[in-house]
Amino acid sequence: MAVLRIDWQGPVAHVVLDRPERLNALNNELIAALSETGRMLAGRSDCRAVILRGEGRGFCSGIDLDSLRSASGGGERAIDLDTIVADGANVAQHAVLVWQRLPMPVIAAVHGVALGGGFQLALGADIRIVAPDTRMAVMEAKWGLVPDMAGMALLRDLLRPDILAELIFTARMFDGTEALRLGLATQLSEAPQVAASDLAHRIAALSPDAIRAAKRLLRMRGTEAEILRAEAAEQSALFGTPNQREAVAAGMEKRPANFVDVPE
Repeated sequence: MAVLRIDWQGPVAHVVLDRPERLNALNNELIAALSETGRMLAGRSDCRAVILRGEGRGFCSGIDLDSLRSASGGGERAIDLDTIVADGANVAQHAVLVWQRLPMPVIAAVHGVALGGGFQLALGADIRIVAPDTRMAVMEAKWGLVPDMAGMALLRDLLRPDILAELIFTARMFDGTEALRLGLATQLSEAPQVAASDLAHRIAALSPDAIRAAKRLLRMRGTEAEILRAEAAEQSALFGTPNQREAVAAGMEKRPANFVDVPE
């Protein structure tokens, strides 16, 4: 039985965690599928936005407890932590970071639960639309562990050090409303999948060249001078391209634009 599927709505890919009977808990199969799916989408010039969501009652409940119980009992590790698959990341870390590294925007539609590894997976998205009553937690300390799906790297850019420490050290639950206040949710919605779809299609209606360039700039790390040079270089590369000319024409003529998908 497949643990992950892609539902296409035009140029928008809905990546759906599909283990609803386990609240989409992460096992090795699902982690590998997330990593492989992200790699596949990276090469799709016809994909203009991605939505990450969970089937059933929740987004993702974190590590599959059966796998954790087996590992804690002296069996094999629940997740392979040693094999590096890309850019210094093991497969579990890559299953989260791959969404950051995709050229197109990624939106997480989060409902029900986003716990532990599931919470870290949501952090891999560029934008998080969260139901107010979603239960969330950096839960690893409850199981005698630490966040290990790139959470330590991603959370440092999102939270003050003392707030991050409190969430990690206590493993306490918080809801979507608090997540918004902390800056961990982009916006709240009673229907996050609908809101994510609406937003994704708004993004997909804009020039894919400009959106991809903007994401590259948003992900860039460097000195102010380096970022300024990169900004100028991206803008120079966009001026006069077919999609940039079409954006101007559509705007002036007050009509929907007809952009072409240009391979990287």
